[in-house]
Amino acid sequence: MSKPIPVKPAEAAVPSMPASMRWALAGLSLSMLLSSLGTSIANVGLPTLTQAFNASFQEVQWIVLAYLLAITTLIVGVGRLGDVVGRRRLLLAGIALFTAASVLCAVAPTLGLLVTARAAQGLGAAAMMALTMAFVGETVPKARTGSAMGLLGTMSAVGTALGPSMGGVLIAGFGWRALFFVNVPLGLLALFLAWRHLPPDRPAAAGQSGRAGFDAVGTLLLALTLAAYALAVTLGRGSFGALNIALLSAAAVGAGLFVFAEARAASPLVRLAMFRDPVLSASLAMNALVATVMMATLVVGPFYLSRALGLGTALVGLVLAAGPVIAALSGVPAGRLVDRLGAPRTAIAGLAAMVAGSVALSVLPGLFGLAGYVAAIAVLTPGYQLFQAANNTAVMAEVAPDRRGVVSGLLSLSRNLGLITGASVMGAVFAFASAASDITSANPEAVATGMRITFAVASVLAAAALAVALAIRALAAPSVPACPAPPRL
Repeated sequence: MSKPIPVKPAEAAVPSMPASMRWALAGLSLSMLLSSLGTSIANVGLPTLTQAFNASFQEVQWIVLAYLLAITTLIVGVGRLGDVVGRRRLLLAGIALFTAASVLCAVAPTLGLLVTARAAQGLGAAAMMALTMAFVGETVPKARTGSAMGLLGTMSAVGTALGPSMGGVLIAGFGWRALFFVNVPLGLLALFLAWRHLPPDRPAAAGQSGRAGFDAVGTLLLALTLAAYALAVTLGRGSFGALNIALLSAAAVGAGLFVFAEARAASPLVRLAMFRDPVLSASLAMNALVATVMMATLVVGPFYLSRALGLGTALVGLVLAAGPVIAALSGVPAGRLVDRLGAPRTAIAGLAAMVAGSVALSVLPGLFGLAGYVAAIAVLTPGYQLFQAANNTAVMAEVAPDRRGVVSGLLSLSRNLGLITGASVMGAVFAFASAASDITSANPEAVATGMRITFAVASVLAAAALAVALAIRALAAPSVPACPAPPRL
């Protein structure tokens, strides 16, 4: 009997994808693009909307906040619901809701209706964000998971980068309603691709009773808890008063009630035993830490570029777009590296780059000005993409099929919580380090000092995430026996 011809590991590990799989991945990528575009494109329209509705900035801010709150509070519940009733049908429903809500946003005659429609749009986006990652395990070979996760990361970055520039052009040419009408043809295309190419739901998932398999009480408690926390850290614009303390207290009580309810639920939303898995727990913690670091660039960057370097508005926008553009260009290569080198090693490399980039942001702008800032961003952002692709792959590649939705939702939730916390905490660090009562009127030296200290703190957070990754890898490494075992006969 002839011996089989050996196959190189690299060749066996990276099978090609058929056309149907590629079209399915295109639909998932477009869904991820739309969900991130929904946030960034609305931000640029806030000044115009204050005039259109004759409203204050605090009132118009709810156009963005309603969308983010809907995603943050509902993404885990939506992910679990997809596990129960079928991910394909729920993703199709989410895309359809997002598209229909975009139409409602565009034709809204009042600010209240616009905010309500944005909340509905956020619910659709929650389904799109949670279930796109969950679908990777069903549509892509395991050896190509990293590449698929890198592509999703790229599309998220493209949506973030495209939003401000596209929004400005649309407002100038067609008015603010075009900010939401633009989602309609893209949403219809995503809906067609998902309907035509995504694999059907498994009979076991599609046939389960939602009442038997879905934890409504746990979902409600988690949503209320997350809403209280998100509002506590976003309301007040830098001031922390009695309302913020009350909301944080409510979030703490809600978290306790949620744990109590999940421990006794027949079919819990989140199985508490999941957090005994060190890989999952560490991945969620690292995800939140790196999101906090990345939010510092969005919070501090505009003030530093305008106040300390004296750049005009147009040039500030151009420089700020460098980060998302670099992220978009580095996402797919990052995913390919994950497939070749493995998720643990790539995650550590990404976090090491984030530590270096954070330190560089603390030091280089003071030495080289704008060139130092851009160079530091060019180190930090690819590191983030490496980590994201590796971290998502490490978690989603091994999760049980019936829990992919909820675990994907937890990953997205940890990122969103990191972004929300980073906006509040890193903004407070920047304001404190600048020693200015009003950061918008602080002198250039104070802003530069705040920048330096803020990213010194960010480098500590990135180093903490790196330490966690190294500890998990050491824990997972197989022990080497003192002497080799005898061969088995």
